[in-house]
Amino acid sequence: MATDGRAKGLFELTRPGNTFAAGVLTFIGAFVAGGVVTDAKPVQVAGAVLATWLATGAGNAINDYFDRKIDRINAPERPIPRGAVSPRGALLFSGLLFAGAVVSALVLPLLAIAIAAINLLALVAYTKLFKGLPGVGNAVVAYLGGSTFLFGSVAVAVDAGNTAVSLGADAGVRAAFILFLLAGLSTFTREVIKDVEDMAGDREEGLNTLPLAIGARPAILVGAVFLGLAVLASPLPYVWGTFGLPYLAVVLPADALMLYAVYESVGNPTAGQNHLKYGMFLAAIAFVVGRVAVLA
Repeated sequence: MATDGRAKGLFELTRPGNTFAAGVLTFIGAFVAGGVVTDAKPVQVAGAVLATWLATGAGNAINDYFDRKIDRINAPERPIPRGAVSPRGALLFSGLLFAGAVVSALVLPLLAIAIAAINLLALVAYTKLFKGLPGVGNAVVAYLGGSTFLFGSVAVAVDAGNTAVSLGADAGVRAAFILFLLAGLSTFTREVIKDVEDMAGDREEGLNTLPLAIGARPAILVGAVFLGLAVLASPLPYVWGTFGLPYLAVVLPADALMLYAVYESVGNPTAGQNHLKYGMFLAAIAFVVGRVAVLA
């Protein structure tokens, strides 16, 4: 029973729902770039998705290791506080997952490996270096969330041994890059809104989030500016001729939902950040629809 409890605790450390979602986003990036159907590269796609799963799980595990003292108060049901996994066990498990991510990435082009290396460093450094800095922690999370699309696209867009890819030469990669921007900028906004939602608890814990540093409404305004940039960039795949009207028909409602979510978050940050999440998901679907329409 003790072994079963430990295995369950290790599995929970990876945040399996978030880990699976990150792998799906990487797959979408590869699909949008054309590496799944039109120029299929199954080994690279599988390597990128597996590396994403393992790296995300490792990052979640090491964050729980660093947050173990706070979690005793705020999240006592997590594996380390409840005693299912020891801090040392969580650290070793994280290292094992990181090693697996590195091995999985070896089948990928050098540029994809470079992105993976940057992401691994950011995952390790997030809790200790960036989490408590106003806006910086939000930016790191936003980059990591958006980079899953970029990682998936680069994994299939260049051949092994190459160190660069021309965004102007490959329409699929250009579209995936816009998806990266859209996801990253909207994730930054959502992270800021989540910080507004958590202001009371963060103040008690001594964290210095962006809303605590400059105020709730100014922080939401900052998030709105970043989201506005994402919305302005979202029609570019249609303007370039990469995707047609089906893409535009889905991405514009997604933009409208995300903009409404920011407005809503001023009075109700919980509802606002939830609706923003739905809008982000719909925006990702727009890119899939755009690619499918091209293939049809």
